[in-house]
Amino acid sequence: MNYIRILLVEDHFLARQALGCVFTPRNEMTIVAISENGVDAVDRYFEHHPDVVVMDLQLPGMSGFDAIRAIRQRDPRARILVLSNYDGSEDIYRALQAGATAYLLKDTSGSELVQAVRATHRGLRYLPRGVGDRLAQRMGAEDLTARELEVLALVAQGYSNKNIADTLGIAKKTVLIHVSNILGKVGVSDRTQAAIAAIQRGLVHLE
Repeated sequence: MNYIRILLVEDHFLARQALGCVFTPRNEMTIVAISENGVDAVDRYFEHHPDVVVMDLQLPGMSGFDAIRAIRQRDPRARILVLSNYDGSEDIYRALQAGATAYLLKDTSGSELVQAVRATHRGLRYLPRGVGDRLAQRMGAEDLTARELEVLALVAQGYSNKNIADTLGIAKKTVLIHVSNILGKVGVSDRTQAAIAAIQRGLVHLE
């Protein structure tokens, strides 16, 4: 029998156990390796060359986004399914930009996860309706620059313009310009709305 060989990348023990219970009973699927962090996931991928990677995004050390990018840079044919708690439109967009071919939330059913793995193995894009709707909302948005993302992250943490200027080593006037640009790109009218939108969309994550 030709198994679908899976690399499972998940840092939480109970989540790994649960996913094992989904895949192991399937006659056509087998887990060939398990990784608990992004750096090891890249190493395990090129050691085992799995058919499908099931990847969490919130990982210690190297993030899932960076691990996807690192794998795809060396193997553009890699088939990677993201399974994450991150439900923001920016998270979905970033994962697909990095090279993921499917994106599911962790509240998905076992049957849908199996269906998504099969689709990913066939080289198909798999996005459940809710995920696809969020992605569609994101596609029309203007990208923030790296500096604007830094400023937005500090705004979301409650920093004042002066605090942001001191933290980033830039002029307060420059911070004001960045904040103005951020409000326009995110489509909100004040800092509080920008902070809320940033968290909801996955532009920043507050640990």
